[in-house]
Amino acid sequence: MSKQINILYFAALREQAGKEQETRDTSAQNPAELYAELQAVYSFELPQERLRAAVNHAFCAWDTPLNEGDIVAFIPPVSGG
Repeated sequence: MSKQINILYFAALREQAGKEQETRDTSAQNPAELYAELQAVYSFELPQERLRAAVNHAFCAWDTPLNEGDIVAFIPPVSGG
Protein backbone atom coordinates (compact mmCIF):
# COMPACT_ATOMS: atom_id res chain seq x y z
CA MET A 1 0.00 0.00 0.00
CA SER A 2 1.41 3.35 -1.06
CA LYS A 3 1.68 6.29 1.33
CA GLN A 4 3.03 9.83 1.18
CA ILE A 5 6.20 10.35 3.21
CA ASN A 6 8.03 13.65 3.70
CA ILE A 7 11.78 13.20 3.38
CA LEU A 8 14.48 15.57 4.63
CA TYR A 9 18.00 15.44 3.20
CA PHE A 10 21.15 16.65 4.95
CA ALA A 11 24.82 17.15 4.01
CA ALA A 12 26.08 14.75 1.32
CA LEU A 13 22.61 13.29 0.76
CA ARG A 14 21.21 16.77 0.10
CA GLU A 15 23.95 17.39 -2.45
CA GLN A 16 23.41 14.05 -4.20
CA ALA A 17 19.61 14.38 -4.26
CA GLY A 18 19.85 18.01 -5.36
CA LYS A 19 17.16 19.07 -2.88
CA GLU A 20 16.61 19.65 0.83
CA GLN A 21 13.29 17.83 1.06
CA GLU A 22 10.56 16.14 -0.93
CA THR A 23 7.23 14.44 -0.51
CA ARG A 24 7.23 11.00 -2.09
CA ASP A 25 4.72 8.23 -2.66
CA THR A 26 6.27 4.98 -1.50
CA SER A 27 5.35 1.46 -0.56
CA ALA A 28 8.39 1.23 1.77
CA GLN A 29 7.38 -0.20 5.13
CA ASN A 30 10.29 1.20 7.14
CA PRO A 31 13.28 3.56 6.87
CA ALA A 32 15.57 0.76 5.62
CA GLU A 33 13.29 0.04 2.65
CA LEU A 34 12.84 3.75 1.99
CA TYR A 35 16.59 4.39 1.99
CA ALA A 36 17.16 1.48 -0.42
CA GLU A 37 14.51 2.98 -2.72
CA LEU A 38 16.09 6.44 -2.57
CA GLN A 39 19.59 5.02 -3.00
CA ALA A 40 18.44 3.46 -6.29
CA VAL A 41 16.93 6.78 -7.47
CA TYR A 42 19.69 9.18 -6.41
CA SER A 43 22.74 6.85 -6.36
CA PHE A 44 23.49 7.75 -2.74
CA GLU A 45 27.04 6.69 -1.94
CA LEU A 46 26.68 6.35 1.83
CA PRO A 47 25.75 2.84 2.98
CA GLN A 48 22.85 2.54 5.39
CA GLU A 49 25.25 1.43 8.16
CA ARG A 50 26.85 4.91 8.17
CA LEU A 51 23.54 6.75 8.66
CA ARG A 52 21.03 7.30 11.42
CA ALA A 53 17.32 7.27 10.62
CA ALA A 54 14.80 9.59 12.24
CA VAL A 55 11.01 9.51 11.97
CA ASN A 56 9.02 12.56 13.04
CA HIS A 57 12.16 14.22 14.45
CA ALA A 58 13.20 11.29 16.70
CA PHE A 59 16.01 8.83 16.03
CA CYS A 60 14.60 5.37 15.45
CA ALA A 61 15.46 1.80 14.45
CA TRP A 62 15.72 1.03 10.75
CA ASP A 63 12.72 -1.33 11.01
CA THR A 64 10.36 1.29 12.54
CA PRO A 65 7.03 1.14 10.64
CA LEU A 66 6.27 4.14 8.42
CA ASN A 67 2.83 5.75 8.29
CA GLU A 68 1.12 8.19 5.95
CA GLY A 69 2.48 11.71 6.44
CA ASP A 70 5.56 10.73 8.44
CA ILE A 71 8.66 12.94 8.23
CA VAL A 72 11.76 10.84 7.63
CA ALA A 73 15.34 12.08 7.77
CA PHE A 74 18.55 10.21 7.08
CA ILE A 75 21.39 11.75 9.08
CA PRO A 76 24.91 11.24 7.72
CA PRO A 77 27.96 11.19 9.99
CA VAL A 78 28.89 14.63 11.25
CA SER A 79 32.47 15.76 11.26
CA GLY A 80 33.70 18.80 13.07
CA GLY A 81 36.24 20.13 15.41
